[in-house]
Amino acid sequence: MGKKIGINNLNLLVIGHSYRTFQKDSIESTAQYFQNILTLVRVNPLVEFSKYIPIDNFSQYQVKYKFDYANIPINCQVFKTPVIYLPIESQYRTLGEKHYKSVKKTIAENNLSFDIIHSHFTWSAGYAGARLKDETGIPFVVTVHGQDIYSLPFKNEFWREKIRYVLNTADYIITVSGSNKTYIEKLDVTTPVKVIPNGFPSNIFFPRDQKKCRLDLNLPLDKKIILTAGNFVPIKGQKFLIYAMGEISKTRDDVLCVIIGSGPLEPELKREVSRLNLQSKVIFPGRKSHEEIAVWMNACDVFVLPSLKEGFGVVQIEAMACGKPVVATRNGGSEELITSDFYGLLVEPADPDDLTQKILVALDREWDQKAILAYAERFTWDNISKEILRIYQRILFD
Repeated sequence: MGKKIGINNLNLLVIGHSYRTFQKDSIESTAQYFQNILTLVRVNPLVEFSKYIPIDNFSQYQVKYKFDYANIPINCQVFKTPVIYLPIESQYRTLGEKHYKSVKKTIAENNLSFDIIHSHFTWSAGYAGARLKDETGIPFVVTVHGQDIYSLPFKNEFWREKIRYVLNTADYIITVSGSNKTYIEKLDVTTPVKVIPNGFPSNIFFPRDQKKCRLDLNLPLDKKIILTAGNFVPIKGQKFLIYAMGEISKTRDDVLCVIIGSGPLEPELKREVSRLNLQSKVIFPGRKSHEEIAVWMNACDVFVLPSLKEGFGVVQIEAMACGKPVVATRNGGSEELITSDFYGLLVEPADPDDLTQKILVALDREWDQKAILAYAERFTWDNISKEILRIYQRILFD
């Protein structure tokens, strides 16, 4: 670690939008270095009544507010910061100020004290963190993850100024990919930026016996299995994988495609499977937990990420941590991870023909599992958290 960190008597305040997956993992991997980590999570009470609200796909927001309290360290506390809003542009614009007021109220009600602030996503958690920094002078770090930098600030001048305010108020910016960093640079930001990728929990994603995993999941032992996992939204590109399966099935009868997830596009994706007569070739197991996905990954032969755009795409590192090769699109994040064809293959986004050919190549290749596992090791949360810690040290003590 180099110079002694010296922060084990300090409190970290984290402002985020969920307490699950990579945000939970990042927080808990850092917990050993702090006296306390206080996490404030934005929740929208309206999602409890989402089925009564006539806005398309509002109910999909339910999953964002699920909390994963499993194995939470004793020095981590999680507080819900309620913010009422509808998922429409006019209310999304006011979300930052509402989030900030809810954060302030939660801090006051619980008498929270802290020495450094870390927000995940520029809007609205980043805005709340920036306002808190302005008010208190407490050092502030923001992590930029994806659409909050490559899309939102380029919509119009309103969003450009809001996101620039967050980034220029921060003492340090972390972003998960070099591609994201190029978008930050377009905004004339003066704050230092460091690329630190997301990590994976090595206690969940590790190699297991493929045959046993398939038997546990009631999957065939005599098939080649390709797997993808993600929300069923257009940017994740699952329909292109279905089109590719239509082509693959013309030449091979031994391939099964598993599509894990849920979301607004589910009916459309299933209709495409029926239209292409792929019901016996493509299955939809539904949304799965992190722990369950690890078993499915170990059961497959190749993991596929057909996204049109990704900030990072930690799911492909999770697959590599299970020893699986990845076929992914050049989506902004994957080309920074699949840096060698020892680990996987890259294809053009929204190109089912290219995807078909690369999947076929991947299924026939003899992959070096040890090389894949060795590469994935650098992305364990234990290793990633040390890089984040160096940022905290720099702004607290340098």
